[in-house]
Amino acid sequence: MERYQNLGGTSSVAEFEMDADAITVRFTDGAVYEYTEASVGRKNLEIMKGLAVEGIGLNSFIMTEVRTDYAAKLH
Repeated sequence: MERYQNLGGTSSVAEFEMDADAITVRFTDGAVYEYTEASVGRKNLEIMKGLAVEGIGLNSFIMTEVRTDYAAKLH
């Protein structure tokens, strides 16, 4: 996984990993969730990937837009 930059300084996102159809997010509490195109939709998945790369806004987006729409809780 790649370390999330957390440019805002208050994110609960610690790391992320992306592939063509999914993003996996590890939070600072150790929880790991997989969000897929099927679970959040193509548009939201692309937004999440962009925010992950930018290092800001991913936690807020997850909490307001896709909170429980994850495909799997991995840990």
